[in-house]
Amino acid sequence: MNTTNHRNPVLLVHGIIRTSRVFRRMSTYLTKRGWSVHTLNLKPNDGTVSLDQLATQVADYVDKTFSSRQPIDLVGLSMGGLVTRYYLQRLGGIERVQRFISISAPNHGTWLAHLSARPGCVQMRPGSQFLEDLNRDSSMLKKLNFTYIWTPWDFVIVPARSSQMPVGREIKVQVFAHAWMVRASQTMRVLASALSEQIEESSKAQE
Repeated sequence: MNTTNHRNPVLLVHGIIRTSRVFRRMSTYLTKRGWSVHTLNLKPNDGTVSLDQLATQVADYVDKTFSSRQPIDLVGLSMGGLVTRYYLQRLGGIERVQRFISISAPNHGTWLAHLSARPGCVQMRPGSQFLEDLNRDSSMLKKLNFTYIWTPWDFVIVPARSSQMPVGREIKVQVFAHAWMVRASQTMRVLASALSEQIEESSKAQE
């Protein structure tokens, strides 16, 4: 834990096709506000391996980078939201993580995943065995400070409401397009609030 501001280190996990470079602006934003920010590159990042295999890379990174006594906060973007959920729900990560934030994650799949037959893409199809299994016990995420951030203007997660979850704190932002979710100032503000456990009631999604 950061002994100066008592903040946990934050690990950011990217989505399909992307690398850790996608977090450059977000990393700078959080670092300037006192967080120790970490990223890793999932390999391969194109859906050719299953999401559960990628989750083992997250587990290995955490074990090698942080002391077993060091609690961390975890942020998963898009596909990275599912990779991190598998780490939490199946690989024991829930015992290491205090705050978990997913950003535009296809928690119930995306129809765009039907455009590819690669294993990781098949797992992101609505109704896939992978998602059915992961969502069956999503209630275990109640053990964490869990927040999910999404936009109704997401054209990669189709339908956009697929990012919603039956547990956790919901933040709906008016950000246009999936790609801007990692760059928009609105996303960064609510992310910093979630990492600080200071989310205003007015910021919560209103259906």
